[in-house]
Amino acid sequence: MDIFSILTMIGGLALFLYGMEVLGDGLKKASGGKLEMILEKLTSNKLMAVLLGAGVTAVIQSSSATTVMVVGFVNSGIMKLSQAVGVILGANVGTTITAWLLSLTEVEGTGLILKLLKPTSFSPILAIVGVAMLMTGKKEKHKNIATIMIGFAVLMFGMDTMSNAVKPLADMPEFQNILLMFSNPVLGMLVGLVLTAIIQSSSASIGILQALCISGAVSYSTAIPIIMGQNVGTCVTALLSCAGASKNAKRAALIHLYYNIIKTVTFMVIFYALNAALHFTFLDEAASALGVAVIHTAFNVAAVILIFPFTFILEKLAFMTIPESPEETKQEEAGKKEIQILDARFLDTPGLALEQCKNAAIDMVGYAKEGLFLAIQLIDKFDEKAAEKVIELEELVDHYEDEIGSYLVKLSSKHLSEKDSQELSVLLHCIGDFERISDHAINIMESAKEMFEKELSFSKKAQEELAVFTGAVKDIVNTSILVFQEEDLKLASMVEPMEEAIDYLNSEIKKRHIKRLRKGKCTIEMGFVLSDITTNYERVSDHCSNIALCLLQLNEENFDTHEYQDNLSSKDNIAFVTEVKRLKEHYQLP
Repeated sequence: MDIFSILTMIGGLALFLYGMEVLGDGLKKASGGKLEMILEKLTSNKLMAVLLGAGVTAVIQSSSATTVMVVGFVNSGIMKLSQAVGVILGANVGTTITAWLLSLTEVEGTGLILKLLKPTSFSPILAIVGVAMLMTGKKEKHKNIATIMIGFAVLMFGMDTMSNAVKPLADMPEFQNILLMFSNPVLGMLVGLVLTAIIQSSSASIGILQALCISGAVSYSTAIPIIMGQNVGTCVTALLSCAGASKNAKRAALIHLYYNIIKTVTFMVIFYALNAALHFTFLDEAASALGVAVIHTAFNVAAVILIFPFTFILEKLAFMTIPESPEETKQEEAGKKEIQILDARFLDTPGLALEQCKNAAIDMVGYAKEGLFLAIQLIDKFDEKAAEKVIELEELVDHYEDEIGSYLVKLSSKHLSEKDSQELSVLLHCIGDFERISDHAINIMESAKEMFEKELSFSKKAQEELAVFTGAVKDIVNTSILVFQEEDLKLASMVEPMEEAIDYLNSEIKKRHIKRLRKGKCTIEMGFVLSDITTNYERVSDHCSNIALCLLQLNEENFDTHEYQDNLSSKDNIAFVTEVKRLKEHYQLP
């Protein structure tokens, strides 16, 4: 084997690893985080958790990625440790699908179907179609499909190149002697463990082993220990990801490690004990890529079946390693309002990370609404404790805006799809508007406090008018929150007429106050307080309008905000004019 063969082998390995990375990225983008979201919501049943773990891993082609995601879910408090166990077991089965795909490189035959099944036949077609779609496709969905096709083609081409380059190794006595050393179960396991730990992908290390098997130099006595070691080596990624995480997240990573150690050690002890008694003849035979896939799958499926009834033991082991302390419980109780779901581990799956930001923003919206409505109540009946609560809620909303904003900035540096990028921009705008609404709650609370301290009160007429205005503001806030939560475009189009009606109410109430002032029925001081309250009401409605416009902009191509607002205010827009008229009648001042 000369230097050029070595270079070809290294080049094939590089293409293989790059193809696997591109394929994985394409699959993640195509799923848009939806698979992970399903994983998050449907894991209450342990058997379902195992199936989902296997399914998600088979699609995204990485048990490490699934396990890291699970660690993130547990760290965020989204998933319980008992739910995580099932997903981890399933992920180990799902990752075996890659080995079956790579075993296609061994397909031989003269028939048309067999020739088409061989990667060297269909990979070039996938590459050509993928590149054509990538160059001509405009939709993000088509580009993701193209990336998957190109990634798979590069993966298979790299595998084929690597396999052809290592074939001469079968005739080299030195290489055969090295492989003979690895037939020692302990040494073989260590090689598989170290290789997988370095490249942080059991699928990739299995692929490298399969490429060596195609040369015919690797026997089953060498392949089996390496496969066992690869199962343990894949735990390194999850263990690294749990650094700085909560104790429960660390326990999830340990469950992954303990599960793989227990199943590997158990298999090795039983298998080699039986071999000592029965002397398995197939161990001296040359291993094939298909054989590696069969062993890898059978081993993991059998392990799940045997260990599934005893998953509680894995949990107990994790808790024995990291015991639960009273301080941990107190921290969890104190941190209930912290934004736990914004975990850095989700950033590698932008669709999921964006969904978590949306969930955190929905929590933030709830606090902003609670603060505003509580502040409004203080106008009629001021209470010091309630006023302090408004301040606490405003500070909490500020904290949410800072945390979500910082997380979104980190997320923006990732490779986002066009849709995700637009959603990120809209989310940034919306959290700013909701934060401003909570600021106006503070202003309203301060006006109520001023009235209480100076023993001021509105006239009966002003109170009745303000009650109508308050009802309109509450309606637009509730509507805009519903628009944000459900992305209801029909409802979003109803916000602008409400904002127009509120502008009218604000103007009309001020006119009526001036009339009362001239007649001596109201004081200038109360006029300032009323003006402050109504101005804050009107600005709250402006922010509600911004939120609705952001959602409309996200879901409509070539949407222009100014053009939209100009068209709405046009007299020719009969539907808008009619709706505004209806709302003015609905919020008729007494």
